[in-house]
Amino acid sequence: MKTIQKISFLIFTLCAFNSAAQISGTVYSTDEFGKRETLVGAQVYLVASKLFAQTNARGKFNLPAPTVLPDTLIIRFIGHHSDTLILETAIPLELEITLFSDNVRPEVIIEARQNATSILKMEPLFVQNLSENEFRKAACCNISEAFETNASVDVSMPDPISGQRRIQMLGLDGIYTQINLENVPYFRGLSYAFGMSSIPGTWANSIQVTKGTGSVVHGYESMAGMINIELKQAENHDLLYINGYGNLFGRAELNVQTARHFGQQKKWSSALFAHGSGFFMEVDNNKDGFRDFPLGQTFSALNRWSYEGKRYEMKTIIAGHYDNKIGGQLGYDPRVTSGLFGAQIQNQDFEVISKMGFFLKNRPEGSIALLSKGKIYSNSTFIGNNQYQGDEKRFYFNSIYSDILGCKSRKIQTGLSLVVAEFNERFINGPMPARDFSRLEIIPGAYGEFTWTKDKFNMLAGFRGDYHNLFGFIPSPRLHMKYSPTKSTDLRVSGGRAWRVPNYVTDNMGMLATNRIWVNMANLEPEISWNVGGSVVQSFDLGQTPFTLTVDYFHTRFEKQLILDMEDQYFVFFYNLQGTSISNTLQTELTSEPIQGLELRFVYKFTDVRTTFGGVFQQRMMVPRHRGMFNAGYRTPNKKWEFDFTTTVMGMMRLTHIQNLDGTMEPDETKPFAVLNAQVTHVWKNWDFYIGGENLTNYIQKGAIVGADNPFGETFDATRVYAPISGINVYVGFRYKIARKTEEH
Repeated sequence: MKTIQKISFLIFTLCAFNSAAQISGTVYSTDEFGKRETLVGAQVYLVASKLFAQTNARGKFNLPAPTVLPDTLIIRFIGHHSDTLILETAIPLELEITLFSDNVRPEVIIEARQNATSILKMEPLFVQNLSENEFRKAACCNISEAFETNASVDVSMPDPISGQRRIQMLGLDGIYTQINLENVPYFRGLSYAFGMSSIPGTWANSIQVTKGTGSVVHGYESMAGMINIELKQAENHDLLYINGYGNLFGRAELNVQTARHFGQQKKWSSALFAHGSGFFMEVDNNKDGFRDFPLGQTFSALNRWSYEGKRYEMKTIIAGHYDNKIGGQLGYDPRVTSGLFGAQIQNQDFEVISKMGFFLKNRPEGSIALLSKGKIYSNSTFIGNNQYQGDEKRFYFNSIYSDILGCKSRKIQTGLSLVVAEFNERFINGPMPARDFSRLEIIPGAYGEFTWTKDKFNMLAGFRGDYHNLFGFIPSPRLHMKYSPTKSTDLRVSGGRAWRVPNYVTDNMGMLATNRIWVNMANLEPEISWNVGGSVVQSFDLGQTPFTLTVDYFHTRFEKQLILDMEDQYFVFFYNLQGTSISNTLQTELTSEPIQGLELRFVYKFTDVRTTFGGVFQQRMMVPRHRGMFNAGYRTPNKKWEFDFTTTVMGMMRLTHIQNLDGTMEPDETKPFAVLNAQVTHVWKNWDFYIGGENLTNYIQKGAIVGADNPFGETFDATRVYAPISGINVYVGFRYKIARKTEEH
């Protein structure tokens, strides 16, 4: 009996020793919908003991016991946020570790409950994340239309001549908002005017909207804010996705997307996105003799490649876009000489984006990223008697070194950047002689950014300096801080300096739809502004109902600015700022989920944007001082039906002074009005079917085009469109997808 006890004790001791001699575990990944799956090839480090392991085909790993205590266990995987565990003793461990995708910040826990928007709580900047669920609230056909259910970004009504939509942030035109594609500056220079229509909404996985100046790592242009578009990734995209759309006004659209994995270990993946759309029917619901929307076609294609290795990852995007629009009076055809007023706009661009990342061997938290982009863009436009031809060649490069300083609470990012842009522009304004605005810009830059996190406090301080070959050295200091006194309260303050170089014609492309004479009295110089602001995000419960209240205020003040002065109805004056130009924006947003599946959003925004025009400090035109929005979205418990409703109330806006030939005056301010949109979606197996209505109140702006009966006369002006001009719009559409099998992710 004693012999058996000794043998049992020996076996137990050996098993215990063997268990203590290793650390085992399984590494999982969680996507934005909360779906969990094992990760193959995840890297596991013991820093002090210098031990390394990799997860097998079932996501499992084994490591010897640490030789140095305490030790730090680091788990990381390409495209995911790393995780860290401090080991104090060498006891046997069996771990379950979940890593979040780069596209899933900790706040995406909110998205897992199907919220369409959320504030990124861990960020010291004020960043609002719009998920794919937000895009489903309306049939957004391109990125410029993706913000119709979001109050942080205002979207103007489409121009009836060119079809152009413009965005505003903090009451300022979209040219003051930096727009990135996966953290690479995308719509810059000449391409901004029509670039927003080149990316369909179905391509986007999420959009991050940052109010105020952004991170210095991503550039110097975020004067009012920054919008970052994250495309759907090839690694986890559906095998096939098709979206079709058609509306009452003759607009039709088709999107086809597919993705594949390559190689034995499937380290390579590729996705192909194709888009085609157009207006194919003349519509004149306001009976002014002009098409409410220009006819034409748009084609876009994008191919992305991804490679994921142990210490290296690469992403490449190749994209092309072609757009041809024909607007003007009913019956106008540019191939036929008819004496009708017409417009034709053609845009073409081709670009390649490369992103490479390297993990440092001896620095588990260290990495180097190399971002580059090459772009060729061309625009050919004539509207009435105005003609413009612009070509741009642009190269962008950014190198980013990231690491920690001693511990994970102190992080740094630093690097060098370079922008080279060649512009060739020719502009003919009616009877005036042709003007040339060609130039070459070379802008090398350097920056550094420090992040410090301590308990409830988070600070991001950055400084960048850029040297412009035409304007010299321009500094851009920025500071962002966040303090969370409780788990349900976030306080943020920020401030910084940003700048951009204006483009005389393309920044004001809509002004071609007038017969005014352009008078340029400005010297070309960079526009420079300071932005300061703050926000409060407070979560609370009333009874059993959760609420989130967000209040933010931002003030922008320009040091230098190119002023567009339309106070005279026969001229457009351009001159450098002589006086004061400011923007003040206060926004209050209350969200709630009173019952499961029902999201409610109430928004009020006050905007005060004033500039000195001709010596008079006054409100800017076409910017409402008061704006309200209500959005309700409901998804049934079985997830088969989705209902969305949005109403927007626009306050008074100042308009240009127009006197008609008979001596009567056009209104110089608008009246408040409301626009109602709604959509119903039914999910059946792999299919989504949706039907929706826009402008259900049937509000139509009267006299949107001034002088429509004499389009070649001096008073003709099609730039005063501030409301719908076509009445109720009804659309239908479908989505079809073949999901990728779980084991293929």
